[in-house]
Amino acid sequence: MESELQEINLKPPKQPDPIPDDRPLLKSVTTIFASDTDELEKKFAAYVRRDVYGTMGRGELPTKEKVLLGVALVTLVPVRVVAAMTILLLYYLICKFCTLCSVPNREDEQEDYAHMVGWRRIVVVQCGKALARLMLFILGFYWIRHSYRVENPTSNEKENKVKPEEMGRPGVIISNHVSYLDILYHTSCSFPSFVAKRSVAKLPLVGLISKCLGCIYVQRESKTSDFKGVSAVVTERIREAHRNTSAPVMMLFPEGTTTNGEYLLPFKSGGFLANAPVLPVILNYHYQRFSPAWDSISGVRHVIFLLCQFVNYMEVTELPTYYPSQQEKDNPKLYANNVRTLMASEGNMILSDIGLAEKRIYQAALNGLFSQC
Repeated sequence: MESELQEINLKPPKQPDPIPDDRPLLKSVTTIFASDTDELEKKFAAYVRRDVYGTMGRGELPTKEKVLLGVALVTLVPVRVVAAMTILLLYYLICKFCTLCSVPNREDEQEDYAHMVGWRRIVVVQCGKALARLMLFILGFYWIRHSYRVENPTSNEKENKVKPEEMGRPGVIISNHVSYLDILYHTSCSFPSFVAKRSVAKLPLVGLISKCLGCIYVQRESKTSDFKGVSAVVTERIREAHRNTSAPVMMLFPEGTTTNGEYLLPFKSGGFLANAPVLPVILNYHYQRFSPAWDSISGVRHVIFLLCQFVNYMEVTELPTYYPSQQEKDNPKLYANNVRTLMASEGNMILSDIGLAEKRIYQAALNGLFSQC
């Protein structure tokens, strides 16, 4: 009896036949990445890259593109880097010479040489314009197409829009922000003063050049009263440029960050507090392979791909000077929104309600997805 029980216990229980299931146990990483990327692109459309290089410049390239990229890396890039550094060094030496024995203008923790007069200012401005355009030429912008819109107001606009008796020149240039190349273009065209990070003033070569441009330095991550002080300086600079033709004009990117060029983000109202007329300028970068827009791609990767592209295209549309109505003067937010709506309409851009915070979220999400692959 015991032996029969031992034999029964030793026999394994009979397992039921498995039911065939052709469904995959898990989705592939590629499928997950594609679906998540599509969702992100719908939500953060203003920062999505649509060129050959794909999301964040990390897309899979066709064989032809890899060959072109490899050839450019060993032939075109070294020449452009040497030429660009030569121009930068040359202009630094010009600025250094012109600022010798010259005392910078110091006001509200700002320091600049923008209010120099005489031959020094002429040399700095004219050389800056010429060398900035030469820098764009070296980067592949051989031709820049300009177009100018003529003001043609309707009868209703003529009644509602009252211009001052002495219109004067615009105190600030308002532009959409697509790339760091925007700064080079505006420098080559009008040599304006920009708002820059405080750390820029301490950079080798670039620091002195930014002071000659008359940049206003701000600690962008700071939310202290210092920001209010900088806003007051910007407003005063705009009013001064409007009243005095010899004062440097201000240049502002009211979106606060760069996009892919297809969208226009909400405008900050700081550049409209002075109640001075503004000059709207729209920049558009056409491309066939690599988009010069600096949206969600890293800075180093963007510079390398830009240097590898033999020809780059830029189109500039300058709108008529916008003179605010009394209602817009009383409400800077309304003034900013009206200028934004006009620029979006004239530049065929889509109005978006996201900003810098959403851009950082998008970049962090993309970095997280790429780290999973």
